[in-house]
Amino acid sequence: MTKNDLIRSVFEEFEIPRRQVSEIVDHLFTQIETSLISGDVVRLPLGVFKIRDRAARMARNPATGEPVKVPAKRVLKFLPSKAVKAAVASAPGAKKRASGKKTMSTKAGVTKAAAKKKVVVKKTAAKKKATSRTR
Repeated sequence: MTKNDLIRSVFEEFEIPRRQVSEIVDHLFTQIETSLISGDVVRLPLGVFKIRDRAARMARNPATGEPVKVPAKRVLKFLPSKAVKAAVASAPGAKKRASGKKTMSTKAGVTKAAAKKKVVVKKTAAKKKATSRTR
């Protein structure tokens, strides 16, 4: 959903002039932004917006392995409410995963691996037949 979608939805639901709806939504977002910049916590029914301070740290460049200095910074963090988490988890189309990682020992994984081996075996057998005919 975009800001325009939100404005259109409020406009259609409450039949308030579109210009007023746009001004209200703009003011709402400005107030949220101002509160976050000042360091306040913004609590809404869908969750909580917070500003977190991250300390400076030493990281490692994965390509070269040399240490890199990462400066301290402020970041925005969103924590969804329990109701939103539950609604998203139970929504149609939400993937339900079993706990833990799946390995290649699953039935589908074994059949895929076996199929790959069969293809490789067939190719090498075909090459052998082709070379034996040419001699």
